Amino acid sequence: MKKVALHWQIAIAIVLAVIIGSLTGKEAGLGNVTFYAVYAFLGTLFLNALKMIIVPLVTASIISGIANIRDSEGLGKLGGKTILFYMTSSLLAILVGLVMVNLMQPGTGSNLAAGLTGDSSVEEVLTKVEGKSTADVVDVFIRMVPPNIVAAAAEGQMLGLIFFSLLFGYFLSQSQSKQTDVVRDFFSGLMDIMTLITLWVMKFAPIGVFGLVAKTIADTGFASFKPVLVFFFTVVISLAIHAFVTMPLLLKYLARIQPVKHYQAMSPAMLTAFSTASSSATLPLTMECMEEAGVSQRVRGFVLPLGATVNMDGTALYECVAAIFIAQAFGLELTFVQQFTIVMVALLTSIGVAGIPAASLVAISIILGVIGLPLEGIGLLMITDRVLDMMRTAVNVFSDSCATVIIARSEGEQTKLV
Repeated sequence: MKKVALHWQIAIAIVLAVIIGSLTGKEAGLGNVTFYAVYAFLGTLFLNALKMIIVPLVTASIISGIANIRDSEGLGKLGGKTILFYMTSSLLAILVGLVMVNLMQPGTGSNLAAGLTGDSSVEEVLTKVEGKSTADVVDVFIRMVPPNIVAAAAEGQMLGLIFFSLLFGYFLSQSQSKQTDVVRDFFSGLMDIMTLITLWVMKFAPIGVFGLVAKTIADTGFASFKPVLVFFFTVVISLAIHAFVTMPLLLKYLARIQPVKHYQAMSPAMLTAFSTASSSATLPLTMECMEEAGVSQRVRGFVLPLGATVNMDGTALYECVAAIFIAQAFGLELTFVQQFTIVMVALLTSIGVAGIPAASLVAISIILGVIGLPLEGIGLLMITDRVLDMMRTAVNVFSDSCATVIIARSEGEQTKLV
């Protein structure tokens, strides 16, 4: 018997959660145990499992990814151009999402907050988040350099952990001693193990999502679906703007090529990315498309594999919109500093955890933790996550290809897309 794919399991769990949650409400149960308490237990257990893997997963992913770039040329001029473009394109994607989520306000006016945490704790959450508004931009950078990295990890201060991991990975890649080969192998092995643990945790995602969604439906009824639908279209419109406005402008004015030809060249890879929702699985086809477009092996062989690991425009955009959507659901008006923090953490996490399974869940968990919001909102995001995952993966792959062509042109190469 063929095994049901995980995304279909989650879809079935959501449908069952909607039906059962609406039927049972908050009072029904067996004996002294309410079904509502069972839903809360299942959801909390799943969220705790996600929290458990965040620190080792992020650390291993960033360090192993950067440390394995051993080519001196790769870390030189070509590497500098690649990293600069990837940082810029991801930042542009996040800013598009930031503008759209503030314009469309998908979570504003909803009653999701009560369903996510219970009426009694909404005020407590708001107080906790508003307490962060006294910080200024300087404090954000100070938190990036923690005095005690172990304490920062224990307290969930992910900004400092990410910065340390980037620093550690870079200098590990620069070391030529045999002793550091052991360290490099250790983090590569740790990454492999954490990937397996993440896959194992995700096997329980249907149960966890069932608990989170059923709890919300028992609290708020079907009113919760309207803001989720607005959130869905906010993400779709934002991804479309980035893919069909921002990136073509970069192709036209930086690479001096015709964007239409680039779309035609990349259509097989983008369709594959959409159907598989995996940048890594699409990488061989992306490289083939770029070869046919006339990009040299030197450029595409470096830029594309690195992009499949660190460049995730669609993911970064989605993380930003999702975090602000949940904040709006709590009636919170985010300050400039809080939104700046979300932008920066979305940028860093999209680099650090993009290549792993369920990357968005881990990244959004980090962002919500940084601004002080509960993780229960992730359950609502899962309702539309599969379709949005397919879309943002296609955008991720398209951005990698744009970087490849732009960098190739900056190196003086003539492609077939002019």
